[in-house]
Amino acid sequence: MTDAGLLRPGAHRGDAPTDDTAVLQALLDVEAAWVAAQADAGLAPRPAAESARAAARAADYDAGDIARRAEGGGNPVIPLLADYRHRLGELDPDAVRFVHRGLTSQDVMDTAMMLLARRAAVPLTQQLAGTADALARLADAHRGSVQAARTLTQHALPTTFGLKAAGWLAGLQDLEADLAGLARLPVSCGGAAGTLAGSLALFPGAPDADEQAVDLARRWADELGLGLPPHVWHTTRRPVLRTAETLGAVCAALGRIANDVLLLSRPELGELREPAAEGRGVSSAMPQKQNPVLSVLLRRTALTAPQLVAQLHVAAAQYVDERPDGAWQAEWPALRELARLAVAASSHAAELTAGLTVETARMRANLDASGPAVLAERISAVLAPLLPPAADGATGKQRVQAVVREHATDGPGMLDALVGLAAGTVLADGTPVDRGVVAGLLDPAGYLGANDLLIDRVLERHRRSANDRPSTTRPSPGATA
Repeated sequence: MTDAGLLRPGAHRGDAPTDDTAVLQALLDVEAAWVAAQADAGLAPRPAAESARAAARAADYDAGDIARRAEGGGNPVIPLLADYRHRLGELDPDAVRFVHRGLTSQDVMDTAMMLLARRAAVPLTQQLAGTADALARLADAHRGSVQAARTLTQHALPTTFGLKAAGWLAGLQDLEADLAGLARLPVSCGGAAGTLAGSLALFPGAPDADEQAVDLARRWADELGLGLPPHVWHTTRRPVLRTAETLGAVCAALGRIANDVLLLSRPELGELREPAAEGRGVSSAMPQKQNPVLSVLLRRTALTAPQLVAQLHVAAAQYVDERPDGAWQAEWPALRELARLAVAASSHAAELTAGLTVETARMRANLDASGPAVLAERISAVLAPLLPPAADGATGKQRVQAVVREHATDGPGMLDALVGLAAGTVLADGTPVDRGVVAGLLDPAGYLGANDLLIDRVLERHRRSANDRPSTTRPSPGATA
């Protein structure tokens, strides 16, 4: 029996940091790190920690068998522990007694899921950085590529593709603080009932056993590259929800990019084209088609992620007592799938944005096809104040609006009508409103607002962020090669 991902195309790009082998490795690393923390605190011999690490290789364990046996205790930690102790006993019998002591299965499972999310965040952030770099290049290169801005599906005013790309980039920039939080996820350490009684028992007779128990948890966190939380979170699930919300927000931001690409790559618009690749975008029945599959998969992910985030919120709301009954188990597949989809989506987005083809001539043609009425706001703002009321009482604004409505799709006709309407008027600086002035009002490239400033602000933020990136991303401590 296998689950190769037939029903979630493209999600395999996120398998490496989230599949069953990755889950097993996280669980094993959590257990081995606990022995190492004890050794660091003087509670176990250093060779025991080395043996514990040597026995913690996911490749040496049967995930399928552990999954089947997990039914007996309701979680995979219990059967894995049995196998881990057996294997460790073959390497170092004395080290077995230091495994898991003071912990409960929820400590291990929660901490492993945080470790899994932290490890998934490494390729996720690297690929999002690549996407951000590609968007920055597009924003700068196309700051003058005029296209129609669309509001409520209709042409509104002129804008540029550079500003659109800058908007996509800003959506990723707004996630930077949330993504940084994925590097500071906490261990879960509370013991059987969230009292740390098991950890205190490791320090018999010590007057400060409670402080030493907390310090042991801190050493454990340091071994794993995780943080020490301010409280036991067995039934207070904000760490899980914060992680899920960040992953869901990534999927939403990338889905927003995909939505625009899907719209603008429609043949009747033809303003964007996805990068081509062998075998991608093919149709089983129509060989002429080149489907925008990267964007389709990004949109799929954006539509799927909210339900997974919601599942985790529902589970968090159902926690009871000091350890939960079912709500905890409901979290694992949702959080793992969110991580998998977010990593895959970041890969799809990096490839999409790096190879996106921008058809600037088609953008301008589509804008021009909407006619001069797209500049009605500008025309009215400049000319209406110059015009006296008409004999019938129509205001200057109403007179301009009448011309715009009559010649909405007729550029030459509108030019002639506006020149006649504004004859004899002058601008505030004394310039006569002649044919050249009116023609300038009808040039879309002359009404782009703060286009360059808005793009530059996003690009400057990107430069600061790029300069702050580490040159390399170290694997989290405790990771097994």
